[in-house]
Amino acid sequence: MIRHIRSIILISALAIASAIPALSQTSLKVSLDSAYLLMGKATPLHIELIAPANAEGTLVIPADTLSDKVEILNIQPADTTDIRNGRIQVNQQVTLQSFDSGTYILNPILYVQGNETIASNRPVLKVLPAMVDSLETIHDYADVADVDRHLIDYMPDFLADYGLWILAVIVILLLGYYTLRRITSGKPEAKEVKLVIPPYELAMRELESLRSDKLCEQGREKEYYTRLTDILRQYLQGRFGINAMEMTSTQIRHILELNEETRLSKANMERVLETADFVKFAKVRPLPDDNAAAYNSAIRFVEDTKPRPVVPPAEESGDSAQDSNKPSTTDN
Repeated sequence: MIRHIRSIILISALAIASAIPALSQTSLKVSLDSAYLLMGKATPLHIELIAPANAEGTLVIPADTLSDKVEILNIQPADTTDIRNGRIQVNQQVTLQSFDSGTYILNPILYVQGNETIASNRPVLKVLPAMVDSLETIHDYADVADVDRHLIDYMPDFLADYGLWILAVIVILLLGYYTLRRITSGKPEAKEVKLVIPPYELAMRELESLRSDKLCEQGREKEYYTRLTDILRQYLQGRFGINAMEMTSTQIRHILELNEETRLSKANMERVLETADFVKFAKVRPLPDDNAAAYNSAIRFVEDTKPRPVVPPAEESGDSAQDSNKPSTTDN
């Protein structure tokens, strides 16, 4: 009978022990570095929590104050450490500050796990007043003094410090400018003289340069005829004012027919244009004789159409007077 009673008691104790929540294994305490705090200064409050590792609980820390006159300046992040045996230790620091002297009992920090809540201890913090140095006699502000001012007092600081140097530099620059103007005013302005080469001479120079380049001997017939026709087109522009660079070969032939000075030598120009068109557009490979003939035709066209020397009227009248003074002969 006694043995049955013992068994019942043992089973009941095990059931009660298993029914106790893990909260009984949890401890929460807080501590201050010092129980005294000078007004306006800050002090840390240390929080230490020991709880089961598998417990799901939350530390509840007020956001602003721990007492009526004690403020929370900031809350540091929590530091969790495994202390074995299925338990963890959580350390956290809260910085406190107070601007009112007195003795304050801090509110507890809470740990909530499920429906159970654990409150920490409530330390006491004594805030000491700050010593204020007082004067026996309080003096009022002095009146604004009226001082004598000069022109330099109204100038900016850089003018007051470097005004004379700046004035000296300006005077030197003005004297240099005046001297330079006096020197250059007596000299006549040099006019740029642009050397104008007559169209005939320019064409003959470029034709000679084309011949010396020997493009046909290098197999560059297309480039040769392109330059040859461009020389003649530029010559027509400079000599007769014909915009030949923008014209086709047919248009050039037509306008040469209408000009009295180019009509007689038109065949030379046509020979050059015809050969050039075959080379550039029909891709015909000309013979060396054809190249020489085209070059000679270009030379003849420029020579035939170059400006003729003008005989002064005085010489013509002198020749007429000499002819009139000659004795006349009559047949007997």
